Amino acid sequence: MASLSRQLAQWVVALRYEDLPHEVVDRVKGLTLHGLASVLIGSQAPDGKRAVKLVTDEELGVRSGATIMVTGATVTKGGAAFANAEMAMAGGKFDSFRMLTHPGTSILPGALVAAEGTAASGKDYITAVAAAYEVMERLAADFIPTVMSRGFHASPVFGIFGPLIAVAKMLRFSEDQMNSAIALCASLASGNLEGLRSGGKALREGAAVRNAMLAVALAQAGHKGGETVLEGDAGFYHAYAGNNQGRLTYSFTGDTHASLGKITAGLGKDWILLETLYRIYSIAGYNIAHIDVTAKLCEEHDIRYGDIDRIEAIVNALETQYPSPAFVSRREDGAARPGGTSYFTAYGAVARGFPVARGLGVDPAGADVPPQVLELMKRVTIIPSTTMTLFGPRITIHTKDGRSYTKQGTGREFIWDFDEEARRIRDVVPVVPISAAQFEAIVDTCRDLERQTRADKLIQLTLS
Repeated sequence: MASLSRQLAQWVVALRYEDLPHEVVDRVKGLTLHGLASVLIGSQAPDGKRAVKLVTDEELGVRSGATIMVTGATVTKGGAAFANAEMAMAGGKFDSFRMLTHPGTSILPGALVAAEGTAASGKDYITAVAAAYEVMERLAADFIPTVMSRGFHASPVFGIFGPLIAVAKMLRFSEDQMNSAIALCASLASGNLEGLRSGGKALREGAAVRNAMLAVALAQAGHKGGETVLEGDAGFYHAYAGNNQGRLTYSFTGDTHASLGKITAGLGKDWILLETLYRIYSIAGYNIAHIDVTAKLCEEHDIRYGDIDRIEAIVNALETQYPSPAFVSRREDGAARPGGTSYFTAYGAVARGFPVARGLGVDPAGADVPPQVLELMKRVTIIPSTTMTLFGPRITIHTKDGRSYTKQGTGREFIWDFDEEARRIRDVVPVVPISAAQFEAIVDTCRDLERQTRADKLIQLTLS
């Protein structure tokens, strides 16, 4: 049987726009809109500004490069991808796949750099991005908690593969080039948890996409990446998961084994991309459902703050031990704190929602927070469970009259179509550095992306 990288390369090279189901095309459009909104917000955040300055100080004015979004500065392709990824991270409007990876923060910056450099059409862009999400998420799916338990940050470790696929697809790599590029990512993948745990800032998707651009250049120049670099005895899974037999230290479902063969099974038929959800609120992803599920429960039964005695939330156990049970830096099942799971559960009950326009780094105990939230969070109990689905809390509100009301989250509350994404993401307009009309042009371009002669029109629409 062909190696994993060879099977993936064959599928990516052969994939055509016409092969994509309607729902996959729709999701790529929505994920693109979500990512661009995050870049716009993040361009004004300190981390986003620092990344742009770092790159422009070193690279501004290169002869043949790529555009940093919002600013319009021309730098190297790797530099533009890095800066755009860092702005996307700073904006906080990530997509999320199985809690601990955020594919769009590396895939979309790489894909838009490639679209600009190749004059790719909207259809070319959609096809490349769909392939990128599918490959990255299949490689990551069952191994995320185990990789995290070994001290690696799964999002950038797997995040390098996504932009690599998107860029190489738009460059029309041959099967051999694609195979080598995928294999090279095993040497360039990185991401560690200890810096974050010890007071530092993790180097994440920005570095992943920059290294992906290096892998592309190396493969283009004829560098051979190897054949069994993913599943081999000294390969990627042995290094990052601890073995190449699929043994798992941790998993979201309690499984202790995963099949490497599952990575390529049903390629093009079963789209794991469709599991990707929108982190519409700029908060830890495992908290987003607490807001909407609790708010919906209160709406359905007309429960008011004054009616509530206490709230219980049963959640997936891994959501209470971030980033990994092996290296816990933040527990959510202990004492309530502003910005924790109890806080956001209370926020959903009190406000029946959360501000979409609020970015990262806002004081969760600030003056604009309803005081009832800070009081009620002390009466919220978080209960870990090994049987609960990710992002699907079971919320029970006990009222002062002795009654109780329960609502079970599905884990799919934040998976929706393009029209719903456009409706909800428009709430960021007051805080982005472009006009409402210009933002609406981005929405319209994403909606009609398959009819665009050039996908990089989206870059121009971000320029302030």
